[in-house]
Amino acid sequence: MSVHMVDVSGKPDSQREAVATGFIKLKKSTIELIRSGKIEKGNVLDVSSVSAILGVKKTIELLPLTHNIPISNVKVDFNIEEEGIRVYVTVKTTAKTGVEMEALMGATAALLNIWDMVKKYEKDEKGQYPETVITDVRVLSKVKTPLG
Repeated sequence: MSVHMVDVSGKPDSQREAVATGFIKLKKSTIELIRSGKIEKGNVLDVSSVSAILGVKKTIELLPLTHNIPISNVKVDFNIEEEGIRVYVTVKTTAKTGVEMEALMGATAALLNIWDMVKKYEKDEKGQYPETVITDVRVLSKVKTPLG
C-alpha cells in the first residue's frame, strides 16, 4: 500500500462551497462571562473567528494529502446556546476539488480556541474538565457549481 495524493489534474475547475459545524459544551457561568465580555483573554468569538480562518488556511500543512487550493472566502458564525456555543464555518473556492476539509479544520480550530480562552473557568477543583466537551463536528453541506 502506498500513500499518495489523489490526482485531480483532469478535473475542471468549479465553484465550490462547504459548510461545517461543531459544538462546545460549556458551563452556564462560562457562557455568561462570554456574553458579558468578561473573559480576561479577550473577545472569545472575535479571536475564535481569526482562529477558524487560520485553520482553513493551514489545512494543507496539517492534512498532508489535501490539495493546496485557493480560498476565496471564509465566513464564520457563532450561535451562543443554553449549553454552549455552536460554530458554523463556510469556505468557498474555485478549484478542481472541494473545501470540506478546510471547513472542518476551521470549525475545529474555532472550537479549540474557545476552549483555550475559557479553560480557566471550565476547570474543576482538581484541574479537570468534567463538563467541557467538543461534539458534533461535521459537514452540513457542500455545493459544486460548474463554471461557465
